[in-house]
Amino acid sequence: MKKLCLLFPILVLVACSNPANREFVDFSYENNRYEIEVDDGEYLIRFYTPEIVETSFIPTGESFIEESHAVVLNPSGNLDVRVDESEREINLVSEGITVNIRKHPFQISYYQNGELVISEHAGFQRDTLETIEFRIQRDERLYGGGARALGMDRRGYRLELYNRAHYGYETYSELMNYTMPIVLSSNQYMLHFDNAPIGFLDLDSEGKNTISYETISGRKTYQVVVGDSWLDLVDNYTDLTGKQPMLPRWALGNFSSRFGYHSQEEVLETINVFKEEEIPVDAIIIDLYWFGKEIQGTLGNFEFYADSFPNPQQMVDELRTQDIETILITEPFVLKTSNRWEEAVEKNVLAKDSTGEAATFEFYFGNGGIIDVYSEDGYNWFSDIYSGLMEIGVTGMWGDLGEPEMHPSYVIHETGTADEVHNIYGHDWARLVYNTFREYDPEIRPFILMRAGYSGSQRYGLVPWTGDVARSWGGLNRQVEISLQMGMQGIGYMHSDLGGFAGANLDDELYARWMQYGVFQPIYRPHAQEDVPSEPVFRSEIPKELSKQAIELRYAMLPYNYSLAFENSTSGAPLMRPLFFEEPDNEVLYDYDGTYLWGNDFLVSPVLYSEVESQEVYFPESSNWFDFYTGEEYEGGSTAEIEVVEEYIPTFVRAGSIIPFAKPMQTTKQYDGNTLEIHYYYHSEVERSDYMLYNDDGVTFAAYEKGEYELIEISTALKENEILIHFAAEIGEEFMASNKSINLVIHNLETQPAQIEIGGNSVDGVWDENAKKSIVPFTWNTEEPLNIGVALIP
Repeated sequence: MKKLCLLFPILVLVACSNPANREFVDFSYENNRYEIEVDDGEYLIRFYTPEIVETSFIPTGESFIEESHAVVLNPSGNLDVRVDESEREINLVSEGITVNIRKHPFQISYYQNGELVISEHAGFQRDTLETIEFRIQRDERLYGGGARALGMDRRGYRLELYNRAHYGYETYSELMNYTMPIVLSSNQYMLHFDNAPIGFLDLDSEGKNTISYETISGRKTYQVVVGDSWLDLVDNYTDLTGKQPMLPRWALGNFSSRFGYHSQEEVLETINVFKEEEIPVDAIIIDLYWFGKEIQGTLGNFEFYADSFPNPQQMVDELRTQDIETILITEPFVLKTSNRWEEAVEKNVLAKDSTGEAATFEFYFGNGGIIDVYSEDGYNWFSDIYSGLMEIGVTGMWGDLGEPEMHPSYVIHETGTADEVHNIYGHDWARLVYNTFREYDPEIRPFILMRAGYSGSQRYGLVPWTGDVARSWGGLNRQVEISLQMGMQGIGYMHSDLGGFAGANLDDELYARWMQYGVFQPIYRPHAQEDVPSEPVFRSEIPKELSKQAIELRYAMLPYNYSLAFENSTSGAPLMRPLFFEEPDNEVLYDYDGTYLWGNDFLVSPVLYSEVESQEVYFPESSNWFDFYTGEEYEGGSTAEIEVVEEYIPTFVRAGSIIPFAKPMQTTKQYDGNTLEIHYYYHSEVERSDYMLYNDDGVTFAAYEKGEYELIEISTALKENEILIHFAAEIGEEFMASNKSINLVIHNLETQPAQIEIGGNSVDGVWDENAKKSIVPFTWNTEEPLNIGVALIP
């Protein structure tokens, strides 16, 4: 069941798994460099923080490879690390991790709070592959390896590390477009193998309680990361590899997208239909027909095809007048039949073969070569193309086929062979696009949609998707797993082509359920092959109306979602979170992805099967939960059979939560952060609640760091028969404070409040007997804190 289909036959043989007979020779240290000399080389250990430690092996005769493609944090020279050495062992003791080096027989182990985290079982060694093996515990669940469709627990698989698209996958995909050399354990630690070349990640495939990393070459370096909680662990890892910058606010809106729009007229007409149907939309994505009439033979043109797009500047300008952003697809290939082949060869922008000529190959799209983003000539040529597109007003770039789709082993890049850079090509392509955006206009936030990347690609603003999923219930079924797994690995914006991509399956129920799920995934982007429409405006009335309701909810949730994006940018916290983040001691949840958390306060159970009338939902024990639509309460720690209705998927809110909503809008440009609905889900057993609402202008790069922001702090406390609600604002030095018009909605009240006071003055609220809620409208000057008291009838 868990067999491996090898992509590169050179790796058929498995390296020796017996422990190396390595002998300890000497130990020395200075300025956070702990060097252990052994008989066949040297180990170098460095602490980045008390929770992150790095170990590298440098064989005799080799030099330490300093450069990491993933890590941006610098090892700290100021950490308080105690060195305890005895005849038998050495302990490097920090506040978080203790590294234990046993001298005879030689072994390195890692501890946290006196408990074993993991230990090397067989240190670095070389046979057919370079390998390292670790001993793990019998009951550990394992996650990671990038994007796969395997089920949450990936223990038992030997995972190939070679980015490769899987067209039309459904419930199972062992190898996909975005792999990463990362392992996470249910024991709440992470192993990151800091090396780019292709290889394998063996998650105890032989049942011997081991993890091993196998590669063809490169760094012999790994980091062990721990945390006090799952969110803390992800925070530490994204400190190591970089935080995701804030996306532009429009990226949280609805996209119009298909494969693909054939003309300028079709692009404009499609947006006009959205406007006529009053379905909110913020951007349109133009697939490969913008540079040619045909799918094949045109990659590498990188310019608008005049017959179909006669005036792209006019098109982009007209879209902008309707508050619509323009996003263009690009690919990293130049075909011999493209308009730019001779230019690409002449300007030396393509990767080479062994003779030094431009390497060429045949694949689905034609015959040609790949741009060498690692060479100065290739990088600058590609960057200049992007700058030209930005000049006409294009504000988002879509990097497709970036695994790369075709990348023969004989191709040679400036910095290494295809097999050495294959898994980081998409990562470094994203870096190129990100840097080009920053150089073109350092004040705006890039939007970079990419199919492939690497550890740490989030720092380049990369927004990945789950590839060419089948337009089927099987395709929908594994989307939650893939996004949850990627969020744990630092990639917070993994999302799917809503409605499914591959195939001509016209299934209205499937389409509506996928669109409803999309409300609670990071990017809302329906996309598919055009034989069945992906845009809701072109579907029949029922799925169109259901999709419209879902999209309107997505827009209403904009202040909540934007605050989630801010949280991700500062802490690395995934937008979608497994339930075991909430209940780390509940072993059942480590295999569970049927229900998940959207941020901290929403519990979502998407409908993943056809014609279901009810589905089982588990409610985390940390709090009680209210049905978002009916208000019915469910006890934490319980499981209930929830009726499924056509209009929405089962969605619940945490008792005691504070959730901001926006007024209706047709684009995010109409968002008014000064007019809000604040919903408080009162519960008598939740004595205190806190929420932080983030706001800025939605476009300025690093607005928070520049002081161009506001943070609205809302807290509640229960005192006898009174609810005390406190509003305060942290206003950045460069942000203009404004009065806010707020409707405070207090849910789950048994009776109308006896009295409501705002700032010491008695006011009247609006009581809704049927919904058991009180609506309190008020205006708040954010320059001063505001207290609200709601007296309840005993």
